[in-house]
Amino acid sequence: MSINKVLISGNLTRDPELRATASGMPVLGLGVAVNDRRKNQSTGEWEDFPNFIDCTMFGARAESVSNFLSKGSKVAIEGKLRWSQWERDGQKRSKIEVIIDEIEFLSSRDGSSHVPQIRETEIPEAPAITVYDEDIPF
Repeated sequence: MSINKVLISGNLTRDPELRATASGMPVLGLGVAVNDRRKNQSTGEWEDFPNFIDCTMFGARAESVSNFLSKGSKVAIEGKLRWSQWERDGQKRSKIEVIIDEIEFLSSRDGSSHVPQIRETEIPEAPAITVYDEDIPF
């Protein structure tokens, strides 16, 4: 058995990039910065080191999500890793990216703590699940 599951939260490093496949399927590209906290061996101080992660979302939700995000938006993403390899100008290239299954907005477009409410009609594939504190058994 193997597991391929990724959970990250961070800020978008650029505005989302919406494009389409040859068949017309929407594809949303995101860059997310996630900090890794490490202790500096020479100073003993804790420092944040950013990791820059490419993320991709496919389908109708990708188009809807693109309307609510911009550079600096804070998001939580659940997905899986995918490795790609291609050749350009005679050079072999490769990358690892996160394929987004679920995305949660943690800030609004203007950076305030008010997160926009999305109606189910705007993202038809999104399951509506609500969990209350009293639902958690501990």
